[in-house]
Amino acid sequence: MKILLDECLPLDFRHSFPGHDAHSTEWAGLKGRKNGELLRDAELAGYEILLTVDQGIPHQQNLAGRKLSIIAIRARTNQLEDLLPFVDAILNVLETMTPGQIVPIG
Repeated sequence: MKILLDECLPLDFRHSFPGHDAHSTEWAGLKGRKNGELLRDAELAGYEILLTVDQGIPHQQNLAGRKLSIIAIRARTNQLEDLLPFVDAILNVLETMTPGQIVPIG
């Protein structure tokens, strides 16, 4: 699965998803984009999942008809040590996600 890590996530978090193509927004050339523009451009680039800690995205964006899905992680902070405990839950959700879905984790 092709996963995009929102720029609010640490770069090294991408190594937590073996068997998946996980990239930072900077690597993908999408850094600095606003939420709606980010979703559109990520989808055009073939990303299937956006990982974020931005709790506003699910309420601000309508994913109806989109191929991209969002996993919104509710961690104490966006530091790697606070995100790592959610990796197993994220990997489990990836197995059942459908396009246009928003799933909160944590």
